[in-house]
Amino acid sequence: MNAYNSTTVSVDDDQQPSMAVVDLVSEVTGTDVLELDPLYNAIDPDVLDTLCTSGSGFTSLEFQYASHTVVVAQVESGLKISLEPVTIGAAGSSGVADSGPSA
Repeated sequence: MNAYNSTTVSVDDDQQPSMAVVDLVSEVTGTDVLELDPLYNAIDPDVLDTLCTSGSGFTSLEFQYASHTVVVAQVESGLKISLEPVTIGAAGSSGVADSGPSA
């Protein structure tokens, strides 16, 4: 993965959002799923799944997991999960890597 681009997947109805996040991070980082930190260290997987699949008016959420900012957003076709590498600045603050100029 190019460090300046996000990676996005659409989640099938058969796949839980929490598993889609873990699978995507595994694929992007080249790390076996079993070697990743547990997702619950970043967010409660049950809450993520319930929130994203309920009719609660969910639109989006963002959290950090495995050195990436994960954005889960509701779209017409279901859910969209995007990853951006987290960078640490000289002052120790973290942020999302610059993905270039916006149009």
